[in-house]
Amino acid sequence: MFDSPATGPVSPAVDRRLLVSYDNYTAAQKAVDTLSDAGFPVETAAIVGSDLRLEETVTGRLTNGRAALMGLVSGAVFGLIVGLFLALFTSTTTSFIGLVLWSILWGAIAGAAFGFTSHAFTGGTRDFSSKSSIVAGRYDVLVAASVLEQAQALLQGGLQPADTVVVQRPPSAGPANTSPLTPPGETPPAETEPQRPGDAPPLSDRRAL
Repeated sequence: MFDSPATGPVSPAVDRRLLVSYDNYTAAQKAVDTLSDAGFPVETAAIVGSDLRLEETVTGRLTNGRAALMGLVSGAVFGLIVGLFLALFTSTTTSFIGLVLWSILWGAIAGAAFGFTSHAFTGGTRDFSSKSSIVAGRYDVLVAASVLEQAQALLQGGLQPADTVVVQRPPSAGPANTSPLTPPGETPPAETEPQRPGDAPPLSDRRAL
């Protein structure tokens, strides 16, 4: 048998409980930062995003000219970095400045040409520029079960950073109703114990008799 390669020590699983939920990451991040400022052991906390989705924000119309301009700017920046690196090996100030300027110029030309040709080859199938990002519909702040009450006291004591809570903490008392026959919002019928031999019949049955 072959032994699997060691991947390092595996951290034990932490029993984390839901502290509070927000509809944006900034509020969840601020909640953890608030706990950290209050001396809470934030190494037991975690931010979990749920309902992930891809959002693409259109920034504007993209033409061959704009594609060339964007390529020119990125190429000039790249040329500047390369020129500064190569200019470190020069001996005079004049050659230093000249090498940097030539690198910026050729980088801008190459970037503009690349941007123009790359967009022209698309054939007009994507004439817009955009930015993509992964966002979540809900951000849950979880903490270890052993320090849950401490975290609740800190947030409920006037340190709560925002009021954008979208999911309340589930109640801890009482089991959840999982009966498939009980409609939502109604109380399930009380369970009756089976009648044992020798017991008196219920009052309703005795009246019928």
